[in-house]
Amino acid sequence: MIQPANRTQSIQEYYFSVKLKEIAQMNMGEVKVLNLGIGDPDMSPSEETWNSLREACFHPKSHGYQSYQGIPALREGFSKWYKTYFNVDLNPANEILPLMGSKEGIMITSLAYLNEGDEVLIPDPSYPTYKSVTNLLGGKIVSYPLSESKNWQPDFVSLEKRDLSKVKIMWINYPHMPTGARATKELLENIVAFGKKHKILIVNDNPYSFILNNEPLSILSIDGAKDCCLELNSLSKSHNMPGWRVGMIGGNPKMLEPILKVKTNMDSGMFYPVQQAAIKALSQDQTWYDSINKVYQKRRELVFQLLDLIKCKPSADQSGMFVWASIPDKYEDCYKLSDEILQKTKVFITPGGIFGDQGKKYIRISLCSSESVFKEAIERIKRN
Repeated sequence: MIQPANRTQSIQEYYFSVKLKEIAQMNMGEVKVLNLGIGDPDMSPSEETWNSLREACFHPKSHGYQSYQGIPALREGFSKWYKTYFNVDLNPANEILPLMGSKEGIMITSLAYLNEGDEVLIPDPSYPTYKSVTNLLGGKIVSYPLSESKNWQPDFVSLEKRDLSKVKIMWINYPHMPTGARATKELLENIVAFGKKHKILIVNDNPYSFILNNEPLSILSIDGAKDCCLELNSLSKSHNMPGWRVGMIGGNPKMLEPILKVKTNMDSGMFYPVQQAAIKALSQDQTWYDSINKVYQKRRELVFQLLDLIKCKPSADQSGMFVWASIPDKYEDCYKLSDEILQKTKVFITPGGIFGDQGKKYIRISLCSSESVFKEAIERIKRN
């Protein structure tokens, strides 16, 4: 048997991939599992976005190869979006690189900057892909713990005591996933200063700014940020377009050059109608975000009711499309609670430990289900 590359031994199958197989087996029974785990927006993109996609399908060159940098109008759309909502000026000619989702950006940014043995600062808890990509590329993970007592922000006093000489990249993402903690301008200023001082590339993964959050912030709005920072963004969450695979990375043109070099060797451009639809999505005004958040707000209120039933306490003042909550002391860890609820009620809740050791005493519930699903979950838990 032909042996796979050694790098595949450094990662495991994604937790949700494994869990969905278990849920599929359970769904062969009469009562189906209510999956409250994955952040897959169930609401639709705007009608204008769909119409733009349909119209663009009949463009005579829609089927052909596209530019690696996206069509100029898409970069202009991202530029206007950043100016309108983040008050950030990004030159559409060379400071914006459209991506097939921000997950692609995590990989190609790492490919562009990491050498084997380079160290990467990764928050704990955080999106698991930061770790898996670092492992795949032979980088060394250096976790920095976040805690609820510090509002899930980095402890710079502790970080400054470390040997940072081999650190190449620091991943951050605010509003934070999975905890929903918001950034402040002061926090972003401290992160920029830290990156400049230690010559570390700071990458802010920023897809949740518009979900239950009235003050979107970009790290690129901070003075001097373009000297050491890049920012990923995506239409997956903000515009209900996860399967469309549209994102971007913005920042200093010189810092984007190696990323573009990698990208040109990995794909052949984004489908033209999707680009046109993304332009229309980006042009939505504040009423679009307000309408989406009105739905999420009602769902979050139901989630709070559910959490109260299982004696879990949500963190204060969180944003994004998840609710993060601490578990009762009687449970050894989050996996025990998650599995108990799944087996007794056929309701799946994500254990916070999949996001890092700091999440082992927490659970996370996605807001990407209808009110009727949450009401049914509440009733199932009440009966058990």
